[in-house]
Amino acid sequence: MLIYPVQVAVNVPVEFAVGMADGLSSRAHLVEDNQRLRAENLLLSAKSQRYSALEDENDRLRKLLDSSSAFQQEVVVADVLAIETTPAARQIVVDKGANQGVYVGQPMLDAYGVIGQIAHVSVFSSIGLLITDPRHALPVLLNRTGLRAIAVGGDLPDQLMLSFVATNADVREGDLVVTSGLGGRFPAGYPVGRVKQVETHTGDAFATIVVDPSAKVGHSREVMLVGPQAADLGEERVSQSR
Repeated sequence: MLIYPVQVAVNVPVEFAVGMADGLSSRAHLVEDNQRLRAENLLLSAKSQRYSALEDENDRLRKLLDSSSAFQQEVVVADVLAIETTPAARQIVVDKGANQGVYVGQPMLDAYGVIGQIAHVSVFSSIGLLITDPRHALPVLLNRTGLRAIAVGGDLPDQLMLSFVATNADVREGDLVVTSGLGGRFPAGYPVGRVKQVETHTGDAFATIVVDPSAKVGHSREVMLVGPQAADLGEERVSQSR
């Protein structure tokens, strides 16, 4: 009984030190576990975002494949490597070139509409001129009336203008503009855009018509390169054999 208080007094600092050590160890473990869980959560979030991106990419590819089934031409799907949308040039670079049979003037489409045509071909890549480039001209017609016009690039990177449309022509906002097939370069009936604005001024022979492109111009990650029709290929082979 006389020694017990002394033992308690001696053990108190030891137990306090052990408790402090256990507390610090537990806190260190908690901090470590917290950091590990945060890292795992970050990794899972990144994976989830990647899966979401892959799902979106699969949706785009399915739309491209569904769109390509409407054509009787050969279709090559290409990835967009770079996009340039400046007032001087609006064009993209794709990862398909002469090795894959790409040629100058080949139409470029996405899952929503016409996006442009190939302007330059190298061995492994190509440069495509977007339909919104002021240098690009595309024969089109209004789906509702059959009125023919020429769609050229507008002042804005995502804008088209219809040229040579008379002021008294039957054009309304919301009209669907499609390719006419004239010239034989672009497939006929493929969406180009919808009329956004129609303006007429007294004394002007032609109306000012603004069109919003159907294609995701400047935002597409994949495009379709549509080749010539099978009949055209047969005629070409016959002419070469002659």
